[in-house]
This record gives sequence, C-alpha cells and structure tokens, in this order.
Amino acid sequence: MGDEDRAAIVQGDRSVLLEVDHPGYEVARRHLGRFAELEKSPEHVHTYRLSDLALWNAAAAGMTEAEVVDALASISRFELPSHVLHEVRDRLARFGVCALHDHPSDERQLRLSVADRRVRDRFARDKKLSSLLRPCPDGFLLDAAARGPVKQAILKLGWPVDDRAGLRDGAPMDVELRRDVFTPYDYQDAAARAFLDSGGHGAIVLPCGAGKTVLAMMVVAALKTRTLILTSGREACAQWRRELVAKTTLTEDDVAIYGAGQKKDVGPVTVSTYAMMARKGGGGPTGHVNFDRLSQEPWGLLVYDEVHLLPARMFRLTAEVQARRRLGLTATLVREDGRAGDVFALIGPKRYEVPWRELEASGHIAAATCFEVRVDLSDGVEDAYASATLREQPRVAAENPAKLRALRGIVERHEGDRVLVIGTYLESLRAAARLLRAPAITGETPHDKREELLSAFRAGAIRTLVMSRVGNFAIDIPEANVLVQLSGSMGSRQEEAQRLGRVLRPKPGGATFYTLVSRDTVEQEHALHRQLFLTEQGYRYYLEDWTDGPQDGLH
Repeated sequence: MGDEDRAAIVQGDRSVLLEVDHPGYEVARRHLGRFAELEKSPEHVHTYRLSDLALWNAAAAGMTEAEVVDALASISRFELPSHVLHEVRDRLARFGVCALHDHPSDERQLRLSVADRRVRDRFARDKKLSSLLRPCPDGFLLDAAARGPVKQAILKLGWPVDDRAGLRDGAPMDVELRRDVFTPYDYQDAAARAFLDSGGHGAIVLPCGAGKTVLAMMVVAALKTRTLILTSGREACAQWRRELVAKTTLTEDDVAIYGAGQKKDVGPVTVSTYAMMARKGGGGPTGHVNFDRLSQEPWGLLVYDEVHLLPARMFRLTAEVQARRRLGLTATLVREDGRAGDVFALIGPKRYEVPWRELEASGHIAAATCFEVRVDLSDGVEDAYASATLREQPRVAAENPAKLRALRGIVERHEGDRVLVIGTYLESLRAAARLLRAPAITGETPHDKREELLSAFRAGAIRTLVMSRVGNFAIDIPEANVLVQLSGSMGSRQEEAQRLGRVLRPKPGGATFYTLVSRDTVEQEHALHRQLFLTEQGYRYYLEDWTDGPQDGLH
C-alpha cells in the first residue's frame, strides 16, 4: 500500500484525522483504539488525539514505543511529524520512571523510586508533594497512608506511577466457580489473567452484555478472599447477589447486601452502592460513616462496578484503600468531568479491553443498528425554544411533543419486539407511557414494584417498558432488542454507550437503537458528542427524518 492509499493523517498537534470512507478505515481505527482517543466523529473524517493518558494505558498494556510508532507509520498518508514522534516517545518513556515499592523493613512506609534526577528535583520543589515525600538515595519515602494522594499528585505533574507495592491478602474465603452451569468465554479468561498477572489493580473494559460480572466472579474464585463490591444502585446489588449465588458455590448467606435502613449486613462477599459509601456522618477517620465501618473489614479485593461512574467524592475514599486489590469494571473509561486520570491513578491502568464490534462479530454480543431520528419542533414549541435561555433550551428541545408521534411510529414499526423507551425528563416519559399504554419505572418507583415490572418484561408479559435514567446502568434485561432514547443527559458519551448496552445481550435478529433529536436545536450538537464513544467502537448512525402530516413517518 502506497502512502497515498493510507487512511490517516497525523498532524503536528498530536491529532490524527481518519477518513471514514477509506478502505483502510477499519484497520486504522483498530490501531488507533489501542493508543489514542476519539475526539470528534462527523460523517466523513474522525479526529483522534494521541493523549498522554491513552499512551500510558498502552504502555501499561505492554505496547512498546516501536509498536506505537510503527502502527502510526503504517496508517499515515504522510511522513510522521518529527516533533510528534518526539512527544509520543517522551510520553511513553515516562511510564516506569516513577514506581512505588514496599519498604524493606517498615510496612508503614513505601519507597518511591524516580529514575530521572531532574524529575526527582521537580518533585522535591513541588509544595504539595514535598509535604508527603522524604528524600532517599534513589527517590523518596512516604507514609503508606499517602499512597493514593501521591499517585494522584504525580500524575497531575505529568508522570504516571507504576504501583508495585504489596497488597493485603485479606481474609480467606472458600469459593469455586460452578462450571457445571456455565463456561467462561476465552476473552473472559484472558481478561481475568491480565488482571491477576498485573498484581491485582486496574480496569477491565468490556462491552455491555459481555459478562463483566462473570469476569469478576472468576477473579474472586481465583483469589479466594473476602470481597467488597461497589455498584450504582439497589437493583444492581440484587443482580450481583443473584449471579454470585447462581454461578459460584457461595450461598445466599455468604453474599450480603449492605443497604439502607437499620440493618446493614456484612458477609464474606458484601455488595453496596457508591451512594452508601459516600454518605457523610459518624466520628470515624474519614467522616463517611459507612465507608469507615466497611473499611475495617479484612477485604482482599474491592470491585468497582461501572467504574466510569465513580462519583467525584468517592475518589478521596478510594485513595484510602490502596493497599487492597482493586478491580474496575466498565464498558467505557470515558468521563465527562475529566477525571479519567484519577481512575488511572487510584484504580489502576487499563489491563484489558475487547472492542465492541469484535465481540459482535464473534456473536458474544448482539449486532446493533443505530439510528438518529430528527424531528421538527412542534407548533408553538419553536417560539418557546427561541425565547429560552441557553440553560433552558436542552429541556425544551428534549420535551418536544413531536417526538411522541415519532416514538409511536417506531414502536409500530417494531410490533412484536421487546421495546425499551429511555429518557431523562419525567413529564415526557410519563406522556410516552400513556401514549404507548406501557408501565414506567422512574426514581420514584418503589424497589419491589421495579422488580415486579422487570420480571414481567423478562417473562414477556410486558413487551414495552418506559424507564428514566434508573435504566441506564446495571439492569439485566437481556430480552430487550429495541431501545428508543427519547432524551439524554446533554452530551454524555457514557450514557449513550450504556443505553445501547441495554439491548446488546446476544439474541437472534440483533438489536436496534434509536435516538430522537429535535432538528436545528442544541440537541443535534449534543447528539454528535454523545455518539463519539460508539463511533470509536466502529458503530455508524443512520440518519432518518420524521415528518408530520398526511405522509408522516420515517424517511
């Protein structure tokens, strides 16, 4: 292949332009997905960035400088800019300069080795770091309790820390996988090995529906240690408990849910929520009553489910438990708040990832077709949108009544399918439920009622279900094969990926995902940003127009 036949252009600002319609697009996209991040994804040319964090994750996964440079050269239409090569080599070379080790004789201390004298001098001059570090011949000593804050602070200065210090084994726990009821897939075995071989800290990135819960069980069974699992909500806690009891030798008495109310159970495996851990109160060392209670247990493993959702206030608490093994599970490490670096520093680097379309091709997740359906603003809404403030415009566009007519048309198109309707704004969701004569689950729905409706949907007694954002994460409804997104949370790439994930469990006929967008409003811009992550994974959105009138419908 000659240079002119290559799909990418590497630019001097460390961006990479990738031509979507080029025959070499798929090969180039797979290369870039290993060491770059997608920034923009309009129809014909996508923009990637050779960011520091993407390069450090590549280095942590074992990619060498030569492999990254050779991959870039193999897809680049023009000669690689020399200063970009220098920047890439510099950033990759920073991984491993700073490493944390156990102190040879004092378990209350750690040793930070810093291979570059100039970097040591910079750390010594930094006010925040110098208060945590004490010089020693090849670096610094620090209190073991400062392990998390030191890694965060050093990353902010531009160097990743390779954490090689020891981790507590935790109390032993007798557990085996029930291989009589399921067989792990090869990629789950590979992901578990990658985590265990890393020393026991880091994130595994697998698509929604690819069995991240099974992967975690495999790690638990390998380590055989008491485990704390943190997740996003009560329904997720109940699902974790069901799966652990069904697929391991643990009993219901072994798996406790530490939840709201007077009774807070603790067992060999305990499942709780981020909200419970972040609740303030009590006289403990961190001022977070539930965290202080549970952190005294002899855990050998902490599992962070949907780690990309880790609330900002939880980062401080995560920094407190650096001496324990930490497994982050996610479908995407994207964070809209820019704190992906804190996930890297405190949970660990990305240890394993499988692209979504790769598992789709192998049949491990459903093949999905994505549509963006553009709808005109209803009569009367145009004036309301024009007079709305910038802050009010997203809601006005999201609650456009014309979306309901498009929704009805889509549901009629999929008569007989199992349809989920998900949105952000409750009034329009309630209107959708009335229009479709379907039940709705919102944050106000009691837990028992939620479980009743979800069970009815799984059994087929309900074929259309309307859900608010409570349906975004960790709800297992594998029978769903059509999802209609009535509205979203601004430009959240996380949410778009998670919502598609609700319909990606393997099934005959695949899955269909629709997102309804009010034309010529801020929603179009938000939709473009929301789609970035999925576009990076190789999905394409087909544009359709909904028109009202005698010939109303999708075109």
